[in-house]
Amino acid sequence: MKKPDINESYDKILSANKRSSTNGSAKKEKKDNGKKRIIICAVLLAVIFGVFAVRLFDWQLVHGEEYKELSAASTSYTVVSDATRGEILDVNGKALAVNETAYNVVLNKVYLREDELNGIIINLINILNECDKKYYDALPVSIQDGSFVFDEGSAGDVEYIESPAMLNKEGLSAGEIVDGLAKRYKADNITDPFTRRSVVSIRYNMEKLGFSYEQVYVFASDVGADAAAIVSERFQSVPTVEIRTVNDRVIRNGTLVPHILGVVGNLNEEEYEAHKGDGYQLNDTIGKFGIEAAMESYLRGEAGVKTIVTDSDGKIVGEKETVEAKPGDTVYLTIDSNVQEVANFSLAKNIKEARKLGIEEQKKAKAARAKQQSKFGEDCIAGAAVMLDVRDNSVIAAASYPSYDISKYYDADYSDYLFNNDDLPMYDRAFDGAFAPGSTFKPCVATAALQEKIITPETSINCSGVYDYYKDDVVHCLGSHGDQELESAMAHSCNCYFAEVGRRTGITTMYMYAEKLGLGAKTGLEVYENTGFLAGRDSTTWFEGNTVQAAIGQSDNTFTPVQLATYVSTIANNGVRYRTHLVRKIVNYERNETVLYNDPEKPEIMAETGVSQKNIDYVKEAMYAVLQTPTGRSMAGKYPVEMAAKTGTAENAGSDHNVFIAFAPYDKPEIAVAVVFEHGAHSYLPQQTACDMMDAYFYDKTVKEVEKDPWEF
Repeated sequence: MKKPDINESYDKILSANKRSSTNGSAKKEKKDNGKKRIIICAVLLAVIFGVFAVRLFDWQLVHGEEYKELSAASTSYTVVSDATRGEILDVNGKALAVNETAYNVVLNKVYLREDELNGIIINLINILNECDKKYYDALPVSIQDGSFVFDEGSAGDVEYIESPAMLNKEGLSAGEIVDGLAKRYKADNITDPFTRRSVVSIRYNMEKLGFSYEQVYVFASDVGADAAAIVSERFQSVPTVEIRTVNDRVIRNGTLVPHILGVVGNLNEEEYEAHKGDGYQLNDTIGKFGIEAAMESYLRGEAGVKTIVTDSDGKIVGEKETVEAKPGDTVYLTIDSNVQEVANFSLAKNIKEARKLGIEEQKKAKAARAKQQSKFGEDCIAGAAVMLDVRDNSVIAAASYPSYDISKYYDADYSDYLFNNDDLPMYDRAFDGAFAPGSTFKPCVATAALQEKIITPETSINCSGVYDYYKDDVVHCLGSHGDQELESAMAHSCNCYFAEVGRRTGITTMYMYAEKLGLGAKTGLEVYENTGFLAGRDSTTWFEGNTVQAAIGQSDNTFTPVQLATYVSTIANNGVRYRTHLVRKIVNYERNETVLYNDPEKPEIMAETGVSQKNIDYVKEAMYAVLQTPTGRSMAGKYPVEMAAKTGTAENAGSDHNVFIAFAPYDKPEIAVAVVFEHGAHSYLPQQTACDMMDAYFYDKTVKEVEKDPWEF
């Protein structure tokens, strides 16, 4: 066994003693550090509490009164400002619907003492009456012969007033309603019945529209600068009454495109419920129809928001605009105002001429005791005309007659005339009216039959003047044409030829091609349009014999003028159908930034017919031949710009409808036209309107020039 090394043992003992000494020093150092941290924390806490003490001293003793006053300013309200609506211009930038400064009388609840409201209302009524200005009167009760009576058509308002939300009592008389509301609004001390009723009416409307700190009340709108100055002067010391400048919607030419343009109006309850999530207020306006409605999201703009802080006495102690208002975008249409004006003029002139000629012929027939004494055009009172740019199907002009002045839309007497006029001037016959196309449907039948190899251009069909393949659907022709091929059959509008071609083709194939060409299908317009009606596809019942009637443009076929224009444009474009549209571009309000652009060089394709170029060319050549006949050359065939066209006469109750479709120039198409005269009876008059429109397009003729030097056949 090895003996232990004395030196080694000593070293171990020495090392152990060192470790023991080191551990003791560490413990002592750790204890000292802990004391230091406690002292530092104590000092920091003392400093913090000292700062708080100083601040409390400052808040409570030094600036106590100041902060007490500020602490009372504990109520804040947000007020929404009106957004500037974007404007609407024609394709060349000519103003159609623009903004002009108007003055509104407004009540602002932020500044209001409730016990002063009725007095303020009475004073405002008196001033506006002096200035012969109207204020909003919503009560469905009038005074007649000294008694209160309900207004006609007031049942809905009366029901609301009697509901639990208002008077909570049913079966009230008109006088009891006025008394009940007067008590509700603390106006029962007003003895004069007219004044009492007026105050009650305004207070009722204020409550109905949600008058509040956040929602001002428009007492009267567009009062004019003079009345605004008087109100402002007399209410200088009454901050509740404000004169606010707003942008009033002004229509430059109310008769130019009334059906397309549309109007802006106050939100009704249904519209408010539908749009309140989009930030609309009850007293906001909205586009009602036409472009004003279709482009609402662009035109409207964004309202501004101001935060107002008041103290406990209602005194304003601070204002800040938290959201800056953003004006709406400006919309440029594809409409050319000059072509549109000529279309309106010529359409009206020639419809009146058709009616005049019809009345004259009717008188002659009656005097001669002729067998036929009607259907000469004496019932022609309406029609429509549409011109498209075939290169992108933008609408150059779209006229409907009879028409109206949309700038007078909200005039009570004029509005009553519009809504009670049997001739329906507000009915947009260009986009919504659907008419039997007559023989203008024949190019569609030819297109389908050629592409499906049912016929060739040389296929010969005999016309004896009567087509009686189906004994219950006999088709009569205007003449006995003998053997007919496509070009001559189109030129002579031979019913027998196309009845047989239609029979061979079948109704399903016919309406499939009709859809591709743009008939019985939405064209793509931004505003409302009728879908039209395709025979066979949309018919509730169908018999084989009906097919031959459909093939000559009768049966159930009815199409809008804009569909007919789109259809002939598609033929001109070799079977490619572009989206028909009214908007060229949308820019910001300053007009230095483009928001949306319908590039005419890059038109949107809606459909491709799949028809070969060879077959499309056959149809074009046949349509060109229409105006090369002696009859054609005596009418639109005389026009200096060559065109391909088709006329149509559609039987219906009353005089026949007259339809004319064309594209021009023939060799390099630029425009497509469709004109329809309801009960026109005289086929050359729609052609006259089409040529007048071409004068405006090709030769820049104005209405005065067309009127002075009309194109005559």
